[in-house]
Amino acid sequence: MNLTFSIVVQAIVFALFIWFTVKFVWPPLLRAIEARQKQIADGLAEAERGRSSLAEAHKQTDVLMREARGRAQELVAAAEKAAHQRVEESKTQAKAEGDRLLAAAKAQIEQEVQAARQQLREQVAALAVSGAEKILRREVDARAHAQMLDQLKAEL
Repeated sequence: MNLTFSIVVQAIVFALFIWFTVKFVWPPLLRAIEARQKQIADGLAEAERGRSSLAEAHKQTDVLMREARGRAQELVAAAEKAAHQRVEESKTQAKAEGDRLLAAAKAQIEQEVQAARQQLREQVAALAVSGAEKILRREVDARAHAQMLDQLKAEL
C-alpha cells in the first residue's frame, strides 16, 4: 500500500468522523452542556434569591423582635402601674377601714363615758340623799322627791 493513499484515506475517514461528530454527536452534547449551564445559572440565581430572602427574613425578624420587646416593656409598665394603683387603693381602703374602726371605738368609748357619768350621777344622788338623811336624821323618801333628785342629777 501506498503511504500517500493511506494518508488520504485516513484524512477522508477523519473528515467523515469530524462531519459525523459535528452533525450527530456535537449538537446533543452542546444541548446537554447548555442545559447544564442553564440549570447551574438557575441554581445560582435561586441561591442568590434565597440569600436575599434570608437577609429580608432576618430584617423582618429583627423588626418583629424590636416590636415584641417594645410591647413587652409596655405590658410590664402597665402591670407595674396597675400593681402600684392596687397598692394605693389597698392603702386607701385600709386607711378608711382604720378610720371607721377608730370612729366606732371613739363612739363606743363616748357611750361608755356617758353610761359611767349617768351611773356616777345616780351614785352621787344616792349619796346626797343618804347624806341629807343623816343630816336631817330622818328618812327622805326617794319616790316623793324624784323630781328634785332628777334636777340634782342634771346639775351634776
